[in-house]
Amino acid sequence: MGGLRIGVVGLQGDVSEHIEAVRRAMQKMDIQGEVLWVREPGQLEGLDGLIIPGGESTTIGRLLVTSGMFEEIKRKAQEGIPIMGTCAGLIVLAKEGDEQVKRSGQPLLGLMDIKVIRNAFGRQRESFEVDLEIPEFGGTLRCVFIRAPVIEKVWGETRILAKFGDRIVAAREGNLLALSFHPELTEDTAVHEYFLKMCLERVRS
Repeated sequence: MGGLRIGVVGLQGDVSEHIEAVRRAMQKMDIQGEVLWVREPGQLEGLDGLIIPGGESTTIGRLLVTSGMFEEIKRKAQEGIPIMGTCAGLIVLAKEGDEQVKRSGQPLLGLMDIKVIRNAFGRQRESFEVDLEIPEFGGTLRCVFIRAPVIEKVWGETRILAKFGDRIVAAREGNLLALSFHPELTEDTAVHEYFLKMCLERVRS
C-alpha cells in the first residue's frame, strides 16, 4: 500500500501544530505518509484520517458549513474514516451540547454519542497542564487544557478513555476520537500515534 494520507481541517485553530505532531508520530512509527492542510471539500477525498483541531468551536463549526465541508465530513465519518477532534473539535463532533453551545448557534456534526459542556473549567482555570494516567494512550500523559470543554455524558457505543477528577476528557466511539485537551501542544506523540494506528487498522482491514 502507499503511505497514509492524514488531513487536518485548516480553517481555524492549532493546524500547523497538529501537522507537525502527525509528522513526528509517523517518523517515530517508521511509517510513510503525508499530512495535508484541508481547506475545501475536495481535499477530503482519499484521506485515511482527519483531525479537527482546537480553536474557537462556534467559528470552526460555521466555517465548516460555509466551506461546504460540513456534510462531506459527516459522509466520511459514516464511511468509517477515523476522525479525531481536540478541544473545539470535540464539541463539533458531539451529538449534544449544553445551554452555552445551544445559545451560540454552534453547528454540531452530531457524530458521537456524547453531550459536551463548553468552557467547563471556567475563567479561573482557562489554561492549565496536568499529568493524567491514560492506559489507552500507553500511560501517563501531559495534558494541556485551554478554555477546555468536557464530556458531560456518553451513551451507546462510546467508551470513556480518560477522566480528570470526575470529568470525562477523552472518549472513543468506533472510528471517532474526542479529547478535551491539546495533544499537539506537547512533545509527546502518544495520542497522534494512537490515532495513526486507528487509521492503519482501517486501511489494512
